[in-house]
Amino acid sequence: MNSLLANEYLVTLAADADTNRLIQFLKDIAQWLKDMEVDQWQYLLGGGEDGEIAAAVSAQYTYIVLKDKEIIATFTLAPTPSDWDHHIFGKETDNDSLYLHRLAVSPSYMGKGLGKNILQWIPENIETEKGYIKLDCVAHNVKLNRFYQNNGFDYIGETDSHSKYQRNIR
Repeated sequence: MNSLLANEYLVTLAADADTNRLIQFLKDIAQWLKDMEVDQWQYLLGGGEDGEIAAAVSAQYTYIVLKDKEIIATFTLAPTPSDWDHHIFGKETDNDSLYLHRLAVSPSYMGKGLGKNILQWIPENIETEKGYIKLDCVAHNVKLNRFYQNNGFDYIGETDSHSKYQRNIR
């Protein structure tokens, strides 16, 4: 296990009982982004993905990172592409990817390496036969795009103003 992440924080699968506070956590980050004039995740504020978030928790695809029982980060790692993934990446026939969604870090923990540690923790701790992690993010968020590139993800194109990335995890 990645020692920094494991020693300082608890990474665990989110349980159904965590769903409401997880949704609120994501909405709080969406509001923070809006307040910082970052055009990202505003659809979460109106409940745009509440059902999908709850379904990902129930399917045991969503992880939470806890510090003293407080959610300080989250990410969803799906073994199959969603409709959105099909739209962004196209229909894939090899199904050799995990799909990373809603990687979010509490603003009070941003800039401390937590996001980087999560991206290192995933291939070290998730047992999978898949060869890649794929994700998308808004193309105009230069800082976020640079973050993924600096953490081993290769830019593989753009669809509907969303940058597409993948990282080999074999």
